[in-house]
Amino acid sequence: MNFKGIDDFDYAGKTVLLRVDINSPIDRQTKKIVNENRIRKSIPTIRKILEKKAKLVIIAHQGDTLDYENLIPLAEHAEKLSNLLGDPVTYVDDPCGPAAREAVRRLGEGEAVLLGNLRYLSEEVSTFENAVKLEPEEMGSTYLVRSLAPLCDYYVNDAFAAAHRNAPSMVAFQQLLPTAAGDLMKAELEALDRVMEHPEPPCVFVLGGAKISDAFGMMEQVLDSGRADRILTGGITGEIMLLARGLRLGDKTERFISDRGLNVFIGEAQRYLKKWPEKILCPLDLAFESGGRRCEMDVADLPAEEMFMDIGERTIGYYTKELSRAKTIFVNGPMGVYENDLFENGTKQIWEAIASSSAYSLVGGGDTVSAAQRFIDTADISYVCTAGGAMVRYLSGKELPLIKAMKTAMK
Repeated sequence: MNFKGIDDFDYAGKTVLLRVDINSPIDRQTKKIVNENRIRKSIPTIRKILEKKAKLVIIAHQGDTLDYENLIPLAEHAEKLSNLLGDPVTYVDDPCGPAAREAVRRLGEGEAVLLGNLRYLSEEVSTFENAVKLEPEEMGSTYLVRSLAPLCDYYVNDAFAAAHRNAPSMVAFQQLLPTAAGDLMKAELEALDRVMEHPEPPCVFVLGGAKISDAFGMMEQVLDSGRADRILTGGITGEIMLLARGLRLGDKTERFISDRGLNVFIGEAQRYLKKWPEKILCPLDLAFESGGRRCEMDVADLPAEEMFMDIGERTIGYYTKELSRAKTIFVNGPMGVYENDLFENGTKQIWEAIASSSAYSLVGGGDTVSAAQRFIDTADISYVCTAGGAMVRYLSGKELPLIKAMKTAMK
């Protein structure tokens, strides 16, 4: 990507508007941040801009209308940024109103302010984006853009995790201000391109979890392009594959899948298995609870009146052998309900196999990263991507709104 970078501009004495993605997992009871991975990853770009004597205005979001329990102020985010930087980041609980604009005007060189949660603005929430469908050139009149653009000299985007969002904070300022990509955004794209464009074979994709739309969103693309040599399926993705093979899992598991509308993926799975029978690997056995104990069942013995919550030992050995041969590994989604100690084994052993591998490994997605952090030292992973939905769409070959906006940005 031929984007301008931070080092391509002189920010001394200038006001820089920086869009980051520090949207973090929140404890439902305490409303406190429980994982600061994205906050930590934003620090190098923030530090570099401040070292260039800029007046730094940081904008970010937390939660959404579809994620309302996480829609909270960014005060704790500012505290964590301050602690990690070793310098104060002022917080103003106002995204772009009078208090925010006054805080921007009062900034001195080398000072930073974090403005209020962008998702308090109707123009920034997903329901607005989906219903109104503004083009970037129409966003100049939104409250956010007309309030902040006149006060700023440069725009930097370091929020690849939100690259799939067609929101004013992501795609509108590029048309009005000289624009650069932050260091994190560049690193994310380089890591994904290593898997997307020229993965060293054998390339193994590990696709699990409950959000199977992500797995099916990229599966056909990576198989049809020849990028993936093997796909190891687990979680609900693996169960859908078993159903697509004509196996019965049992009424309880099948009802769980049907009630969530996930059986719509069975036809798609059948098509993939027919086209790439040697490349898509399915579980050989599944784990369930009986009498408070973990039990396992070979898929040849299905169906059963139990809820399956993990892959079994035979599958773990099968998948571990494939991972030991891999030169490139991509992971999105755990193998089972790893939060339950009875069912952590599949996810744990797969992660340990990946961590001990010499392959180039890339992981992404909130639940995937949380699982990795629980079982291994993520320093043993080649790259941990901050993105979830944006990563999936990028690997699916879809052009992201942010990438399109950056390509047409003011120089």
